Amino acid sequence: MVQETAQPLKGAERRRFLAQTVQAWGAGGQRRAERELGWSRVTIRKGLQELTHGLTCVAAFCLRGRKPSEHRLPNLLSDSAALVDAQSQIDPQFRSTRLYTRLTAAGVRRQLIALKGYRDDALPSVRTIATKLDQLGYHPSKVAKVKPKKRIAQTDAIFERVAEINQAADAEPTTLRISIDAKATVNLGSFSRGGYSRVPTQALDHDFRLLSALPQQVQPD
Repeated sequence: MVQETAQPLKGAERRRFLAQTVQAWGAGGQRRAERELGWSRVTIRKGLQELTHGLTCVAAFCLRGRKPSEHRLPNLLSDSAALVDAQSQIDPQFRSTRLYTRLTAAGVRRQLIALKGYRDDALPSVRTIATKLDQLGYHPSKVAKVKPKKRIAQTDAIFERVAEINQAADAEPTTLRISIDAKATVNLGSFSRGGYSRVPTQALDHDFRLLSALPQQVQPD
């Protein structure tokens, strides 16, 4: 009957019932309750104190346990976020608002020591920093590198237009088509090889200030 009465009770009500039961048993009641009923003598003593002084102990479970890392390092979260944001990039194809970063939790910990002045023994472990990054919204995961498209509709349209112009130039006998390599600067005519060319043709590059040096039979287009 005592066990069935104490089982549904919680908190201060249960401690009060345990203390009243032990008092009713008299001397040796605490040891008997621990041996026969399995009650904790620490809980019984707390109930006796509450019953004697008329006070109620309030349970503060949220204050128990180990404090979080940012309790002793108040700038840990902001410094970690600053390091990760500085080395993050947006999706190149703009399909999402997620940020991608190459930093890992171990890398963040090393940079906190090197750039932010934290001591190695004061920082939490790599696993704890990974948990903090997850709380900040950074989810480290291996993702495939986003590759830009090599061919797009605009580029195809440019090459199609160039092909049409080339065909029209080939069909026109009076049109001269010149192929120019725009990736490298190469001197032509008398500007190259000391003015000597492989064929006996005197020509100048696009410097029209020297057109007067051309022979009279060569006329600029």
